[in-house]
Amino acid sequence: MKRVMVFGTFDGVHEGHRTFFGEARRHGDYLVAVVAQDHIVQYLKGYLPEINLAERFENIKKEDGVDEVIVGDMEIGTWEVVKKYKPDVIAIGYDQHALRENLENHIKDLGYKPEIEVMHAYEPNKLHSSRFNL
Repeated sequence: MKRVMVFGTFDGVHEGHRTFFGEARRHGDYLVAVVAQDHIVQYLKGYLPEINLAERFENIKKEDGVDEVIVGDMEIGTWEVVKKYKPDVIAIGYDQHALRENLENHIKDLGYKPEIEVMHAYEPNKLHSSRFNL
């Protein structure tokens, strides 16, 4: 079984997220979605998510093609969820530049080397979640 992992805030699931999940899923057989903790979102984006962690978690659990949902690490750059779940592929969103850079800088600390795949944008000017006023 080839395991794929994605990361995100998922603050209001939209068609762009669903496309992201579908594209990521094509890289393996089992999709794990990692939902960022509120304090991590605030640090990275400068604001808290509109939807709390528990609700974002439950919303992702309902999405077709997502096999497992887990809560992200307490600290940026520790990559504990990656070390624990050892995905074969980490699918990065087209706009997750900081995530990709941080992962690439810490890849040697994982104890193995997963594939890193960057997903394509899906109507980024229309569906990017930071454009919504939720």
